[in-house]
Amino acid sequence: MSTLIETRDLSIRFGGHTAVDAVTFEMPEHHFKSIIGPNGAGKTTFFNLLSGQLQPSSGKVYYRGRDITNLSPTQRTRTGIGRSFQITNVFPNLTVLENVRLAVQSQLGVRYQMLVHSKKYKSMMEKALQWLELVLLADKKDALAVNLAHGEKRKLEIAMLLALETDVLLLDEPTAGMSLEEVPAILEMVKKIKEKGDRTIILIEHKMDMIMDLSDSIMVLFNGRLLADDTPEAIMKNETVQTAYLGGLYE
Repeated sequence: MSTLIETRDLSIRFGGHTAVDAVTFEMPEHHFKSIIGPNGAGKTTFFNLLSGQLQPSSGKVYYRGRDITNLSPTQRTRTGIGRSFQITNVFPNLTVLENVRLAVQSQLGVRYQMLVHSKKYKSMMEKALQWLELVLLADKKDALAVNLAHGEKRKLEIAMLLALETDVLLLDEPTAGMSLEEVPAILEMVKKIKEKGDRTIILIEHKMDMIMDLSDSIMVLFNGRLLADDTPEAIMKNETVQTAYLGGLYE
C-alpha cells in the first residue's frame, strides 16, 4: 500500500517549548488513523503542521512524495488535504444547502456571479445535497445554519469539507462540545465516510470507544513526541502507553 502523507522529524518550537518534537510517521492511502494523547501532547499542533496553519521549526511534510512543507493551507487543500476544526466554521446566515453549495463551487473553481439566479447552479445544488445526505443532514437543507444544534453544525462543517473532495480528511475532535445524545449521529456519519473507502482519514478524538471502533491504527503523542503508532489492539496492550494513561496524564 503506497504512502499518501508522511512527516520526517517534524518539529515546532514556541520560545523554549517544543510542542511537536521530531515526529516521523507514514500514512497509507485509504487508511483511518486516530491520534490520541493527553491535553498538551501536541495533537492539534501536529494537525496544524499537516494542514499548513503552522510552519515547522524543522522537519518536512510530504504528500504523494512531494515536499509540501512550505505550502499554505489553501495550497494544501488544492493539493488534497482538508481539515475540520474543534470550533465549527460555517456561514450562520446561509441555509445548510447554500453552505455546502459554496464549498462545491469552490472545489469546481466557479466564480459566483451576483446577478445570476442560484438556480443556474442546479448541478452544484444537487451535488451539495448528496453530501448532506452522506452526513445525515438532508432534512435540514433549508434551515439557516445559525439555527442548527451544535452536533448538526459539526455535521454541516464536515459536509463542507467533503465537498472540497480532498483525498485526506483531518478531523479534529468532531464530537467536541456535544451532548451524549448527539455523539451517536456523528459516529454513524464518520462510519459512513469510512465505509465509502475513498478517503484517507486522520482523527483526533478523546472517546476511546469511537477510536477503537473506527481506527485501522492509532498514533499516540506524549509531550510532543511520538510514543507509539500501531494497531488498536497493540496500542491497548502497550505498557508504555498504559503507564502514561494510568499515570493520570490522559484526560
